[in-house]
Amino acid sequence: MKYEIRFLPSDLLTNAPEGTTIFNAANWMGLAIDSTCGGRGTCGKCKVRVVSGVAPIREADRKFISEADLADGWRLSCRAVLHSDCVVEIPRLMGNPKAALLGYGHHVILNPNVAKVYLELTEPNLDDQVSDLQRVHNALAQEGYDAHSNPSVWRALPKLLRANDFRATAVMVGDELIALEPGNTREKNYGFAVDLGTTTVVGAIINLNSGAVEAVKSELNRQAAFGADVISRVSHTMMEPDGLSELQARSIQTLDDLLDQLTASSGIARENIYEAVIVGNATMLHLLMGIDPEPISVAPFIPAITQPVTLRAADIGLRLHPEARLATLPHLGAYVGADIVAGILATDLTRNKDGQLRLLIDVGTNGEIVLGSVHGTLATAAPAGPAFEGAQIKHGMRASDGAIEGIQITAEGQVILQIIGGNHLKPIGIAGSGLVDAVAEMYRAGVVDASGRLIQVEDARAKLPDALRERLLTIDGVRAFRLSDPASNIVLTQQDIRALQFAKGSIAAGVAVLMQQMNVTAKDLHQVLLAGSFGSYINPASARTIGLVPWVAVEQIVAVGNSAGEGAKIALLSFREREAANRIPEFIEYVELSGRAEFNDIFMETLAFPPLDAES
Repeated sequence: MKYEIRFLPSDLLTNAPEGTTIFNAANWMGLAIDSTCGGRGTCGKCKVRVVSGVAPIREADRKFISEADLADGWRLSCRAVLHSDCVVEIPRLMGNPKAALLGYGHHVILNPNVAKVYLELTEPNLDDQVSDLQRVHNALAQEGYDAHSNPSVWRALPKLLRANDFRATAVMVGDELIALEPGNTREKNYGFAVDLGTTTVVGAIINLNSGAVEAVKSELNRQAAFGADVISRVSHTMMEPDGLSELQARSIQTLDDLLDQLTASSGIARENIYEAVIVGNATMLHLLMGIDPEPISVAPFIPAITQPVTLRAADIGLRLHPEARLATLPHLGAYVGADIVAGILATDLTRNKDGQLRLLIDVGTNGEIVLGSVHGTLATAAPAGPAFEGAQIKHGMRASDGAIEGIQITAEGQVILQIIGGNHLKPIGIAGSGLVDAVAEMYRAGVVDASGRLIQVEDARAKLPDALRERLLTIDGVRAFRLSDPASNIVLTQQDIRALQFAKGSIAAGVAVLMQQMNVTAKDLHQVLLAGSFGSYINPASARTIGLVPWVAVEQIVAVGNSAGEGAKIALLSFREREAANRIPEFIEYVELSGRAEFNDIFMETLAFPPLDAES
């Protein structure tokens, strides 16, 4: 059951499930409540006034709030659990908290899960025989931390404190004291944010004090040698006795190589990286943690874990600070993973205050689709295949130097190429964005008809300029169109066009199923958000021309970049935002397309390209 909660003085309204704390409900709406403990009930700063509704008094409330204020409705928001509709007044924050602009115009108040607390402790004597550990814990309690620690901290205490005149910096990850460092090391406080993609892995070292990105790099996932998609990698774990450990090792190797590059370029030591937030699809994260992914690949498609996970980075062989923690975000389903949850967080799709309907599409081997607003959201995954990644295309390739990424066909039949790395380079293949552009331009020019069929030479004589007709070829009995000059001879074949149609048809059908279930049309959409590296480079007009996205105004189609990576950064920089991300599955309905008769029917309908007269 969900309850309505209205926040004053902003007059913002939301609905949250029973059992949600007022603190988390406010986080969900992007409202800042003062706190140093991240909502763990130990600092006593997150006081709000419950104007109306049920909010029983808790033990923690009595510890930090006077009887008079309790009678007036004041409560610790992190202990106040929703059991009814309510109205809550949030006090104005004292001072201006640090914030960073991340994601798609997302202002994030910096509240990382990692905190470094400088301690100047009184030295023990015969009148003060408190243990070293208790002395540290008492000092942290005064700062609002109800800390616990492990033997690695205990062993270091005696010599470290006495060698540094009882001055040290406590490294807190959540409520756990993971290390004590000699002297004041507060300025050295970093995290590692990762989008662990099937093809590409993007990592960044983040300054947890300022929110600045100190270094960012991308690497090809070392697992690619075992197949381009998740199914082939799962098959490797099933067919080879050491397949799972092999793929896990490749994941760690990829991250290790990234860290080598990041630390070299930034000058930041691995030992000063205290937490990593890693997002990816369910299969990639299962493989990273050494969990058998086989059940994900077969009906009824059940992951071993969908909830967020926190573990020691060292437990899987990731070398950061020896006691650094690794955290993930939750999955929505077998094929809508933590990377999409991160994208939802980065775009604010499920909690946008304007209430407008938005469609998020992450285009890749699987097309993950999210449709919704603060009023309700649906999500699904459509099996697009590897065409958008350049696989199964005769001259397809990854987006790297020499790849054709954009194409224009003029009225006179001139083909103008845009090449990654500069147009002075010789084209050596075609990237996914170039593939979409090429087919869209060929369709507009009449080289391809609405069914996706290349025009025959005899018909071309009457319909096409000589410059285009001369580009029509037959290769081993298969019709093709030459995109480049004859020396480079980059061609697009009829099979390539069919592969694109199947890929875009699957995603378009998935979108149509969600829109039908929500009973909305393209006219109801405020924006279409294209995510991922592919979504960043695709021409919105071309995506619309081939029917990859619904027919909306071109300016409503927005590239939001690597939203998964941005969401990982946000979760790293704000424990509040991470808590909001962890609640996202409660607000989204996952739609499984497998076996749905209407999906197959719609898929057949969406293979064709939309009528060109819609563009006029």
